[in-house]
Amino acid sequence: MSYETVKWEKEGGVGRIVLDRPETLNAWNTQLGEDLRSAVAEAAADESIRAVLVTATGRAFSSGADIKAGFEESSEDGLPDIRGRLDGLFHPSLVGVRTMDKPVVVAVNGPAAGIGASLALAGDLVLAAESAFFQLAFVNIGLMPDGGSTLFVPARVGKARAFEMALLGERVPAAQALDWGLVNAVHPDAELPGAAAELAARLAAGPTRAYAAAKRALNASIYPNLAPQLNLEADLQHQLARTQDFVEGGMAFVEKRAPRFQGR
Repeated sequence: MSYETVKWEKEGGVGRIVLDRPETLNAWNTQLGEDLRSAVAEAAADESIRAVLVTATGRAFSSGADIKAGFEESSEDGLPDIRGRLDGLFHPSLVGVRTMDKPVVVAVNGPAAGIGASLALAGDLVLAAESAFFQLAFVNIGLMPDGGSTLFVPARVGKARAFEMALLGERVPAAQALDWGLVNAVHPDAELPGAAAELAARLAAGPTRAYAAAKRALNASIYPNLAPQLNLEADLQHQLARTQDFVEGGMAFVEKRAPRFQGR
């Protein structure tokens, strides 16, 4: 299979999913969402693939949702259909990564913001380049974290740091992310691809049925409420998309200025 905005490569027992929209810092538009969903499903179904590596081209892992591309209108009120976008376009990839019975390594080669951070943290083992950072930037445009990040982040770093990331929307540099436990390892930028490939190959050569069982048990322990949490995030985000603060945040983002929020 070939995709427009995602590269799908196979080498030995490793499947590589590479976000490939570098001119937008791999922002998620409709096409990338559809391509990623298909690539994740293909990786999960391909019996010759024993481990999966997710990374990206260019200087960013993913800047998040492509705000400039806009959103489809809801049939209910003509306003942005955030719930539909999450349920139909984003969630299938995130759930696919989290639940496929194969280990998933994520190599974060640069900034991972918004839904891009959610994708990175959905992986089983997360490696980051020294130049990378993580950011739940949603609050900066009047929204809340979604894509499962209200589960993935506190599971990795605990309540205090999860609230810090969600409410302040600040960058967490790679070294700090490692110190917090947000990622498993940090490598010099030039060494990240090799380290990630080596780890994925090691997993592909290992006892994959044991890995699958461990992943299933850990998911049951750590993420038993993944589906209802995704639904809650989508409902709350859909409501926020109908606020004046979201309109202001989106305009400020496009105009590259500080937003003036009013809590309405």
